[in-house]
Amino acid sequence: MPVRRSVKAIIVGCSVALLAACGTAPPPVLVRPAAFTPIGLNAPYLYADVIGGRKSRAAKMRAAKIRPLDPGAASAYMAALDTELRQQTAGIGLDVLQVGNSVVVRIPAELTFDSGTSAVKPQFDATIHEIARTVKAKNQTYVDVFAHTDTSGTAQVNQLLSDKRAAAVATYLASHGVTRARIGSKGLGESAPLYNPETSEEQKAANRRVEIRLVPYTG
Repeated sequence: MPVRRSVKAIIVGCSVALLAACGTAPPPVLVRPAAFTPIGLNAPYLYADVIGGRKSRAAKMRAAKIRPLDPGAASAYMAALDTELRQQTAGIGLDVLQVGNSVVVRIPAELTFDSGTSAVKPQFDATIHEIARTVKAKNQTYVDVFAHTDTSGTAQVNQLLSDKRAAAVATYLASHGVTRARIGSKGLGESAPLYNPETSEEQKAANRRVEIRLVPYTG
């Protein structure tokens, strides 16, 4: 039928135009270390208070005019956040984990940084953008960024490197629209390994990681 073919052609043409208008390359497909998901879910730091303390962080959130969640609505809010993050990061090699009442995005650090540096790789931009898009929209959460190293080098050097990496990811999220008042960052150096001892390069790679923890802001 000529009319049906014409309508179909218009639909296809619009779809192509919309895709072209987006202008954003898809995130790279990342390969995470083996056994990345099941390990490290009981680490004490993941259940600790938000970085810098809840009282101080809540004051910053109020100053930024971010409305707190009703405590009764927090569970459903975080469940929706978890679902959105899983959908947006599907197939790009990250892990979205439920830890207590928070949601943690775990990222292999070698996919974010070159060895020994704290400069975020340019090719990681599209992946961070996908995470930041949801984190920005779901703004009734604290955003904690943790960075870890393996045990290569000295503990002092590793601590400094992890501090810089955590701060770099925090700055990157802020540059993608996440309100800075929501974000805290902390390097944990080699103090919280997924594998201890490290017996292979794969285990070292798993220990080098960045985690973005989202905690409900209830005032």
